Amino acid sequence: MDESTIASRGLWGDALVRLRHDRAASVALALLGFLALAALIAPLLSPWRYDSLDWQHLASPPGIADAHWLGTDRLGRDLLVRTLHGLRLSLLLAGLASGVSLLIGVLWGAAAGLSGGRIDGAMMRFVDVLYSLPYLFVVIILTTLFPRGSLAVLALALAAVGWLTTARIVRAQTLALKRREFLEAARATGAAPARILWHHIVPNVVGPVVVYGTLIVPQMILFESFLSFLGLGVQEPQASLGNLIYAGAQEMESAPWMVLVPATALVLLLLCLNVLGDGLRDAFDPRER
Repeated sequence: MDESTIASRGLWGDALVRLRHDRAASVALALLGFLALAALIAPLLSPWRYDSLDWQHLASPPGIADAHWLGTDRLGRDLLVRTLHGLRLSLLLAGLASGVSLLIGVLWGAAAGLSGGRIDGAMMRFVDVLYSLPYLFVVIILTTLFPRGSLAVLALALAAVGWLTTARIVRAQTLALKRREFLEAARATGAAPARILWHHIVPNVVGPVVVYGTLIVPQMILFESFLSFLGLGVQEPQASLGNLIYAGAQEMESAPWMVLVPATALVLLLLCLNVLGDGLRDAFDPRER
């Protein structure tokens, strides 16, 4: 393919074309879309709600005879509906937290790298201070100040330290870009720092940021699972993949489906995100252009 065609498509267009030719990433994206769609329409897949109790089928194994396709838990709640509800909640929390952390990290890291000197040093020392704080300590403070189990508080707690690594990655990329000719030309034409930031720095760091974003989402899901294990995450009767796996682990010997169903959903979700991340890394790699 000639260079004029690639240039006319731009960075995003060229990356999307190469992503479509990556079969593994395309399958992962399709499966991820299916899981997200199933989570959104979960109430339509079963007559049961995530908190409905079926006293006739307590800890029932998977089957189609009793309308509980993937079984029930100890309270007779349908595991299919609860797993899809937990998938929806986990994706919502991870998506919100990842979006906030990526936005803050990109702006902070790009501003620090572009400013340089004492401003850069002060901004990155602030990042180092936040890195030194125990993550669990920050979460406990937030859950003490605000109602426990609040989705907004959980998203804020997950995003509170998630942007730190993004800021370091973007700052390193920005420092490398500062020595490029097109930035020198932009300064020579009198472009304002804000214009340089939005039109030159951010578009050139978006590739690594998008790839890292696919790694942040599963990280946030695992963090939420850890918080639910400690009782600081999603509270009953709400379901998330974290508290479903924790509850199922308590009954693993007598009712293994209670942990296998949400754990399988979590494994599929993480696998799709990691494969998609690899595909995005290859798609945005300038050496593949």
